[in-house]
Amino acid sequence: MAVKTIEWNDDRVFMLDQRLLPHREVYRVCRDYNQVASAIRDMVIRGAPAIGVAAAMGVALGALKAPSKTFDREFERILVVLGKTRPTAVNLFWALQRMRQVYSEKRSQSVEVVKRALKEEAQKIYREDIAANKQLGKYGAGLLRNAKHIMTHCNAGALATAGYGTALGVIRALKESGKAFEVFVNETRPYLQGARLTAWELKKEKIPATLITDSTAGYLMQKGEVDAVVVGCDRVAANGDVANKIGTYTIAVLARRHGIPFYVAGPTSSIDVDCASGKDIPIEQRDAKEVSHIFGKAVAPKGTRILNPAFDVTSQDLITAIITEKGVIHPPYQQNIRTHVCH
Repeated sequence: MAVKTIEWNDDRVFMLDQRLLPHREVYRVCRDYNQVASAIRDMVIRGAPAIGVAAAMGVALGALKAPSKTFDREFERILVVLGKTRPTAVNLFWALQRMRQVYSEKRSQSVEVVKRALKEEAQKIYREDIAANKQLGKYGAGLLRNAKHIMTHCNAGALATAGYGTALGVIRALKESGKAFEVFVNETRPYLQGARLTAWELKKEKIPATLITDSTAGYLMQKGEVDAVVVGCDRVAANGDVANKIGTYTIAVLARRHGIPFYVAGPTSSIDVDCASGKDIPIEQRDAKEVSHIFGKAVAPKGTRILNPAFDVTSQDLITAIITEKGVIHPPYQQNIRTHVCH
């Protein structure tokens, strides 16, 4: 990907402000962990894997600036602040736990040693995410090798990760294998990640894509113009239920009705084996203005009651397979997910 989503440079964190895409490419510079937390909360950066990477870098950034005398207390405060930013994406908590583990292992040594170790771990998480995306992309490309028309929802591309992408990583790997195909991009209301971000990525990659309204998905499936659906994920429960951007469940139901395979792509860091089912996944409720306004302009009457969940849960029985960097997980998920993650 020519444009980097997030990067650590000179003890600062640079993030591409995804709120301004596709019209402007602006990088925000975070100099402390509170700025990283705000960037995650305000969706400067979004997508579960990217949130995890950003959180790790936020911890490292905060640790570097923490005074030695109050380092332990400050470290706990950093974890709390970052942990409150986005409740659904399990990668956030996975990354924070990775950083806590490094802190625990190194704390018997000097504060400076701990700071260096945290900085190294954050960059390790960044590198691992890119490698995982490329590997799962290869596995996914094998599943979709005969698909000529592929549908995706929201943005699970390089912008949602440290680089390359999950669902779009599969699509990118399919292109690299020499296959010819077209992608149907759901606009993904209310925040338009499909229209603003996925369409932008695919155009940069010169992958043929057609933007559609979310409500057009069933129309295309009914006409036999969709061969497969591939989406990303923010959390996979132990039984195979998946939380992803609102509207994913609708697409999965439509795919099942029309006999179309529905694939979920994500790194194993998105799998939460401690979460029994989708019923246990917290669903983030976001600002009503994301629905009532588009680019700052009101499109609904003032005072209208608005419900704005950021995610929905797709039940495991609607999912054909889950693609990770370790391979493809098939049903029965209750058994195979634990075996897969622990392997």
